[in-house]
Amino acid sequence: MDQPDLAALLQKRLREFMNEGADHLATGGAKDYAEYQRMVGRIDGIALAERELLDLVKDEDEDEE
Repeated sequence: MDQPDLAALLQKRLREFMNEGADHLATGGAKDYAEYQRMVGRIDGIALAERELLDLVKDEDEDEE
């Protein structure tokens, strides 16, 4: 598997995890405020990881040009 395929697959998985967490919160799935805070933190962390991945891919693409 080459880098673009791996990056695309990882981005897809990160997006799925983020959407699952957001859906969980949107449907009132958090049983208490502590769980809500954990889920928000998890979503924030996943979003950060996705942004970093996209920046790395963009930087790599620019270096190849």
